[in-house]
Amino acid sequence: MSEDWIEGRNSVREALRSEVTVECLYVLDGCEDGPIKDICKRAKKQGIRVDFVEKERLDQYSNTGKHQGVMARIAAYRYAEVKEILEKAEEKGEPPFLFLLDGIEDPHNLGAIIRTANLAGAHGVIIPKRRAVGLTSIVAKASAGALYYTPVARVANLKATMEQLKKEGLWFVCADMDGEIMYHVDMKGPLGIVIGKEGEGVSRLVKEHCDFVAQIPMAGDIDSLNASVAAGVLGYEAVRQRRGMN
Repeated sequence: MSEDWIEGRNSVREALRSEVTVECLYVLDGCEDGPIKDICKRAKKQGIRVDFVEKERLDQYSNTGKHQGVMARIAAYRYAEVKEILEKAEEKGEPPFLFLLDGIEDPHNLGAIIRTANLAGAHGVIIPKRRAVGLTSIVAKASAGALYYTPVARVANLKATMEQLKKEGLWFVCADMDGEIMYHVDMKGPLGIVIGKEGEGVSRLVKEHCDFVAQIPMAGDIDSLNASVAAGVLGYEAVRQRRGMN
């Protein structure tokens, strides 16, 4: 079992009561006794996903073999609040520069994007709570230490967060092949770069909330880039523009 797991009914119940950030519960399929029902009820009240799985899967994750039909996957690092990211930009006297990730599921991609965000001078990263990877130890390792310096906020609704950030003066650009060539898109000022899910891109509803759609020019035989590579390319075009480079 990795450091990202808590197992056993009492341990999971206490984790839900504490300040530990629980990403997801895995519960033995068909187990519906009182303690399990109480744990599931607490989790759902907190907006935590509950997955019902076979015993073999719990046994695979368990280190002690005494999971008692329930395990919790927890965040390896603390999540920031969106306002903390904006405050960081204000402290530096810079227009906010954020990466928003629409459903990234590969922890290596998330870690690589956090690393890129840090090196590009972004003030933080925003990810959704559902259908996306959280801050696991694999993400931390893939970020090569950038997670220690780059705040990551996790929000219930990415679209609603974008609308709120628009009120703070931010505008958003997403990467998509149907957009304008990225060199022609103004990426100066308060900016959020939106990167979509691996293999699928930015979802329709999130794309509709973007102010601009930027196309990364490609001349090869395939038609898409890895999500973390796309974040790097678009992010450094923003760096070029924001620093006034030709």
